[in-house]
Amino acid sequence: MAFTNALLLVAQAALYFTVMMTLLHQRRSIGLGVFMCALGVMHFLETYLASVFYVQLPHGIISPGSTVLFSGKLLMILLLYAKEDAATVRQPIHGLLFGNFLIVGLVMLLRNHETVQVVAGRVPDIAFVDEIGLLMVWGTLLLYIDSLAIILLYERLGRWLGRHFALRVLICGAVVLTFDQLGFFLALHLVSDAPLSVLFGGWVAKMLATLVYAGFFMIYLALFPADEEQPRPGRFRDLFQVLTYRERYEDLLKSAHLDFLTNVGHRRQFDTTAQTLIDAAADKGYSTSLILIDIDHFKAVNDTYGHQAGDEVLATVARVLKDNQRSDDHVFRYGGEEFVVLSQRMCGEAAESFSNRLRRQIEDVTRDAFLEPVTVSIGVATAPTEGRKLETLFELADQRLYEAKAAGRNRVVGLRRTPVMA
Repeated sequence: MAFTNALLLVAQAALYFTVMMTLLHQRRSIGLGVFMCALGVMHFLETYLASVFYVQLPHGIISPGSTVLFSGKLLMILLLYAKEDAATVRQPIHGLLFGNFLIVGLVMLLRNHETVQVVAGRVPDIAFVDEIGLLMVWGTLLLYIDSLAIILLYERLGRWLGRHFALRVLICGAVVLTFDQLGFFLALHLVSDAPLSVLFGGWVAKMLATLVYAGFFMIYLALFPADEEQPRPGRFRDLFQVLTYRERYEDLLKSAHLDFLTNVGHRRQFDTTAQTLIDAAADKGYSTSLILIDIDHFKAVNDTYGHQAGDEVLATVARVLKDNQRSDDHVFRYGGEEFVVLSQRMCGEAAESFSNRLRRQIEDVTRDAFLEPVTVSIGVATAPTEGRKLETLFELADQRLYEAKAAGRNRVVGLRRTPVMA
């Protein structure tokens, strides 16, 4: 019986690995979300099996949920990190964390229902649901810690083991799964009074599972040394393909009008739309304020910290402008370190107040993001009070911008022509 159980566990690991690796291998054609969803839906089964489903092996008693499924999931997360990046791998990690918290919250509400029997003798076992919920939360917290730990350890081992991927996987899995076995057994013992033999048996099984999965990885790398093939065109389109192509087309149209670095409107978009926006507001009797923003001492940022730091400053300033953008505001990168905000339905006085809020927020945000705060100087002109032509308004705003710089920078100058540093 024990030998049969061992063979069945190897078969389960092979099936799990084959399906998950196929989904990961085909991520360029079917999308990474398929792999992530498959990874996530297994969590409840893992916890359920770890709570009640045990089998006898020659070395002790183990649960397939903990040995095969959880160990496989952790190593799949590590492989996802190796194939993609940290920004991608954090998605399933955070999704599992919040998703299981959601389950527990819903169960806390569901238990307050007054249920009725539809089938004689079948009643919900709320106590078991509570037990599973506690183990799921604890298991998810452990998975979160395990995932971070295995990635950090994988990176650290890279300094010594370099491209020996399977060996790094083996060491990472052995260390982190040992920690996990101790942590999960503690909860399992408190919740269901699991005997000590489960701790030892589960640990040995996880070490063997790590060895098996590392062997599978070696086979995979031998068969597919480079899996970054471009997707082959499909012979038919399903609904998801149609939606994808449509969304990409719409995104392409939208991005064609955006500055690639800051993701706001670019100079050409400003030149072609600004006058129309001013005229449209004026025809309805509304003011439009042109707010010209220039980053102070931007050349010094590039010279001191490099152009990459300068790009980060530009992107941060643009993000502040977008975060404060109203439905009647239009944000553009005019060129270099200059931005323009065209605010319809905003008079000159309101525009100066709005500009000062932008100026202060840019200073506050960059103070937290960089070694020192970044400041801006701002000039404001308003139509139709000061003219209706774009050229006239821009020239006035540009003059006032230089007045703000001459007065010491980090200021706003508007119709009052008095530098304001609120």
